[in-house]
Amino acid sequence: MCGRYTLIAPFVLIIQRFHTAKHIEASNYMPNYNIAPGSNVMAVVNDGRENRLGLLRWGLIPPWADDEKIGYKLINARAESLSTRASFRSAYQKKRCLILADSFYEWKRDTSFRKTKQPIRFQLRTGELFAMAGLWESWQNPDGRKVFSCTIITTEANPLMAPIHQRMPVILHKEDEADWLDPKNQDIRGLNQLLHPFEEELMLAYPVSQAVNSTKNNGPELIQSI
Repeated sequence: MCGRYTLIAPFVLIIQRFHTAKHIEASNYMPNYNIAPGSNVMAVVNDGRENRLGLLRWGLIPPWADDEKIGYKLINARAESLSTRASFRSAYQKKRCLILADSFYEWKRDTSFRKTKQPIRFQLRTGELFAMAGLWESWQNPDGRKVFSCTIITTEANPLMAPIHQRMPVILHKEDEADWLDPKNQDIRGLNQLLHPFEEELMLAYPVSQAVNSTKNNGPELIQSI
């Protein structure tokens, strides 16, 4: 799964990297070292004409949901079931998004202490921004308020990730991002080909402080190697 990640790049770099024609005000962006489910997260969608950068709540709320709390159960979507699971099937066809990050965390169980897990930070070797494949939806509650939400797609782990966890987020290659975003692209077989584990040789991982375990902590000390 993917349950915590970071986005700390300067706002201007985000705009340049993802070529967004329309985007939120820079004042609405703050670097985040400990992004958790339920947060409003930075994402790119395409309206059929251009890319837009905005905020989506992490935890997908399907349009048919009775309660928005279902989103906390749908922070991730397995790549293998996107076409068959009712929660994701419609969004997979035409509501795909990029969820922006520069690293993510996963926890490795420490066999020397039964209840201890060591947080590990994963990033690209270059340290650059990347896009995780996501889906988004619009949900309206009984009083008319709309909530725009998203989920991060996961796939089987690559060899770097496998000793830590059996799943990892789908990281898209730059050249595949436009195809993923295009709402006119409904070639499910072709889209499925994009949902593979990212190459291990292009990534690195290292242990970080257990301070990241608490969402109350959010600072550069969380990404320091220990």
